[in-house]
Amino acid sequence: MEVIEKAVAKSLLDIKAVMLRPENPFTWASGWKSPIYCDNRKVLSYPEIRENICKWMAEIIMKQYPDVEVIAGVATGAIAHGYLVAHILGKPFCYVRPKPKDHGTGSQIEGLLETGAKVVIVEDLISTGMSSLAAKNALVNAGADILGMVAIFSYNFNQARKAFEDSNVELTTLSNYDTLVEVASETGYIKESDKEVLKEWRFSPSTWGKTE
Repeated sequence: MEVIEKAVAKSLLDIKAVMLRPENPFTWASGWKSPIYCDNRKVLSYPEIRENICKWMAEIIMKQYPDVEVIAGVATGAIAHGYLVAHILGKPFCYVRPKPKDHGTGSQIEGLLETGAKVVIVEDLISTGMSSLAAKNALVNAGADILGMVAIFSYNFNQARKAFEDSNVELTTLSNYDTLVEVASETGYIKESDKEVLKEWRFSPSTWGKTE
């Protein structure tokens, strides 16, 4: 798994799906200052990387959840990745909206989902885990049996780890923030002196970079 973690981290850096700027932080929609910005939708524009990532996710699912019956993607970032994984596995696919539609049928889940279906959720990015677990709750409310969740990348926040544990959801990610920082250092993407700054952010992301 370590080989895959490093390969995915390097690919994300190479195509700028992940960018690191410890000296000129990004501002997230939440207002948090962050030395990292991740947009895994860029993976879709690079066929070889896209194929590898979806293949690895499919392999993890078949190994850990051989009884899976449906793959569910989380809108919007993981719809395409989830569909591609479902296609590789030859399984039905559905996706979960952040909230029910305010028109038509008012559906939150798009696609066929039979009551009691064994589902694995595909995500592109895990930050705090709240939106991912909200999607899980929507699926459970629709009658799904959630086997686990597989994602491309996680920031490895303690908050997210605890949220998944409390929700009793097994999470597997292809790569993660700690591996990314190591790969970025090994390849010269960041200076050695940046490593500690980047590590500090992960432990206190909501207050990092703020001045009194």
